[in-house]
Amino acid sequence: MKRWIALIGWLLAAYAAGAVGAVASVDAASFYAQLSKPSWAPPAEVFGPVWSVLYALMGISAWLVSGEPGPKRTALGLFAAQLAANSLWSWLFFGWHRGALAAAEVLILLALIVATVIAFSRRSRTAALLLVPYLAWVGFASALTWAVWLRNPGLL
Repeated sequence: MKRWIALIGWLLAAYAAGAVGAVASVDAASFYAQLSKPSWAPPAEVFGPVWSVLYALMGISAWLVSGEPGPKRTALGLFAAQLAANSLWSWLFFGWHRGALAAAEVLILLALIVATVIAFSRRSRTAALLLVPYLAWVGFASALTWAVWLRNPGLL
């Protein structure tokens, strides 16, 4: 029973980070529609479902690591740091329209995810693998953030 409660806790932590970012993204669809985007940019309606799946994978991943024996403070600390950076990006980009800061911060987020994957791999290979789609999506989002920022100097 204790492990299931821990799973719910880690899922809530991941989705809470998403909720903090969502507050900043209240007008994201209309703002995103105004932006000049590259041809490879996905439509706005893709982001919600993708992030819903990614937050679930993130929560499960952290739960797996939390249940492993041995020290895990660094790994879970990195996980918490990347969650905070994840939420901050939404505020920088959608809430405050700070394209340059969002473009720089997404690279920090990417580095934190890489560090988390490495740290998680030392505790649980499965946990690390569950973060690979998140890493791939944020890699894509990094390129998209930079492309959109450069195309929209008046809005970002």
